[in-house]
Amino acid sequence: MSELTLNIIRLGILALLWAFVFSVVGALRGDLYGTRVLTRSSPGRAERPARAPRSVRRGPHRLAVVAGSLRGTTVPLNEGGLLIGRNPECSLVLTDDYASGRHLRLYLGPDNQWYADDLESTNGTFINNQRIGTGHRLEVGTQIRIGQTILELQR
Repeated sequence: MSELTLNIIRLGILALLWAFVFSVVGALRGDLYGTRVLTRSSPGRAERPARAPRSVRRGPHRLAVVAGSLRGTTVPLNEGGLLIGRNPECSLVLTDDYASGRHLRLYLGPDNQWYADDLESTNGTFINNQRIGTGHRLEVGTQIRIGQTILELQR
């Protein structure tokens, strides 16, 4: 092998080693500092909330964390539903060690009532100390327990 070929191989291995180091540092940074939440509204322009149909407004319109590390956090319920879990793609990202990545889905049914689906979580989702599956109907004041976090549907 010529000396030029050997130097090109050495530089390639060195570049791969640095790429690996940067990927490890990036993963550690994400674990230590969490995910970054970005708002997508245009600057200088206030967002107006979309008006929900009258039948939806009679029921719950927000989900509040009443116990757990995120106590005091509220999330508005919208027609698209909510995904709850530890995964950054979720609408409500829990820091509870007993929550799964994609733990619970809340959605508006065809009858304008809110329903909950446990997404085959490891530790389960509980309402009134009963483990739920799919299609559990929710009312205002219903408390949902995921690990050590308790969520409540509010007006």
